[in-house]
Amino acid sequence: MIRFLSLLILVGVWGCQEAVEDSNPVYISGEIVNPTDPYVILFKGEEPLDSALLDAQNRFVLRIDSLENGLYNFFHRPEFQYIYLEQGDSIQVRLNTVAFDESLVFSGSGEGVNNFLIDFFLESEGEENLIREMFIPMEPSAFSVKLDSLKARKLRQLDELKTEFPITEGAYHTAKASILYKNYYYKEKYPFWHRKLTGDAKGVHELPEDFYAYRSEVTYDDPSLTFLKPYHDFMIFHIGNLAYMGCKKACEISSDNKVGNQLHFNQHQLQLIDSLVTGDELRDNLFRTVAFDYLLKYDSQENLDQFMSDFHKRSENNRHNQEIDALSEAIRKLSTDEVMPDLTVEDAAGKVHSLRDIAGAGPVVFYFWSGPQQHHLANITRRIGSLKEEYKEYRFVGICLRTEKARWNSMVSTYGLNAEDQYWAEDFEDFAHTLVVYHPYKSIVARNGKIVNGFANLNTSF
Repeated sequence: MIRFLSLLILVGVWGCQEAVEDSNPVYISGEIVNPTDPYVILFKGEEPLDSALLDAQNRFVLRIDSLENGLYNFFHRPEFQYIYLEQGDSIQVRLNTVAFDESLVFSGSGEGVNNFLIDFFLESEGEENLIREMFIPMEPSAFSVKLDSLKARKLRQLDELKTEFPITEGAYHTAKASILYKNYYYKEKYPFWHRKLTGDAKGVHELPEDFYAYRSEVTYDDPSLTFLKPYHDFMIFHIGNLAYMGCKKACEISSDNKVGNQLHFNQHQLQLIDSLVTGDELRDNLFRTVAFDYLLKYDSQENLDQFMSDFHKRSENNRHNQEIDALSEAIRKLSTDEVMPDLTVEDAAGKVHSLRDIAGAGPVVFYFWSGPQQHHLANITRRIGSLKEEYKEYRFVGICLRTEKARWNSMVSTYGLNAEDQYWAEDFEDFAHTLVVYHPYKSIVARNGKIVNGFANLNTSF
């Protein structure tokens, strides 16, 4: 889900670091088995740097004549993964989209650090459940010992890699930061996970004085780490943790009620980002993350307006302002009793229909799915089956996004979906932005052409 949400909100990209004077070209070549898109795109920061068209054998070659050493994003729709590049590198990539990350292998110059990073990524995906189940129930001191032992093992592996492959200081710094900030992330999460798993009614566990000692090592202005996932994930939860703890103390409250208030809590987060974070890109990205998180938990237009006012005061020149303002306006247009947006979809026969007309035919629940997310489609199909039994008066209409039309038709048949209640949307971005489709279980309830609930959730709203 994280990857799904992430792709709908923003194509994940990775920043750059330490300019190198040499002008040796960089070559990235490879083969993609079972491609899902004709192109491979390399991103730098938030801009596409270059792209390559797959040939008849699903192979590609990228040549970049000049670049800065650092993290880049290798993107083959709808999947992505970062790649560390340095001047003069010649890297071969091979992957199978059926298991994109698991099959991804690098060879050639730079293979050492890139294979380490992808292995670390895969290991981290699996270890979080282990840490939640085995480490989180422990008392704080025991938890720290176990977690630091895990960190030490990974650092030893990195040092061993350094003896086997020529790794520059920049590459080593990036790999080490992945390890450290993943460790810090678990430390930030511990009090909240522990309370939830143990059912502690007393609230957040009292922690040793040195539990957050690592915070003295945290940097808020390292541009080489801005788009590194472990660093970015840590920063998001770190800011949220500081806002929560600070509010409980400074706001002089005896319960979580005020802390849990979305407007109040997110105003604290905006204040912290403004006062702590000095790196421009990191500031902009964290402000954007807080804004999206708040806006997508829409509670009232009055609170939304107050939040947007505070947001613009603290993030006046944010490069994401246009996107955030557009989201705010789209949310307003999905308020109760607003007219259903007049977007169009196609049925299996190719006939065009207006969502407004579909909504005018009676009470309707619109939900959304996509071809690449087949596990999600299976889950959502089961859920819709249950809801149809309970809410017989509603028509449940599925809208397929980000999928070729021929594949959509095939999947409707394969999954036994009622073709009369399934439609295909050609313009994914228009739908995602207009209908605020940033959650996999997002749905819209409409009646007589007007919105009843523009932010319903198939799992929690019925």
